[in-house]
Amino acid sequence: MARLLIPALFVWLGIIALESLQGLVRRLIAGDELFARQIATFTGALLVLLIAFLTIRQLRPNTTAEALIIGAFWVALTLVFDIGLGRLTGASWQRIGADFDLAHGGLLPLGLLVMLFAPLIARRFRN
Repeated sequence: MARLLIPALFVWLGIIALESLQGLVRRLIAGDELFARQIATFTGALLVLLIAFLTIRQLRPNTTAEALIIGAFWVALTLVFDIGLGRLTGASWQRIGADFDLAHGGLLPLGLLVMLFAPLIARRFRN
């Protein structure tokens, strides 16, 4: 399992650094508007897919299950990071939860779904 998760952790650190940079730029340019966060979800999903595509050979998942384990690991780390950072910066639970509420325009679950399947998609395209 360490063969999968240690390299996946380093790739995720790159993902989260780029996602954080994207979020900072978005906030400086467009603020914290819902529409800006929705656009960032799509650009973030594309970024995750690109990184997965570029690193899948180094991650070396041998099976569909291993690719999904990597994706699930990334999702778990991202949830801890996003919720933790939100609370650290003083965001209310209501504000954090809004990004997860599809009924009210929060698209984060879709981005996390892309993240879950990104290693599998990359594996299929690169093999």
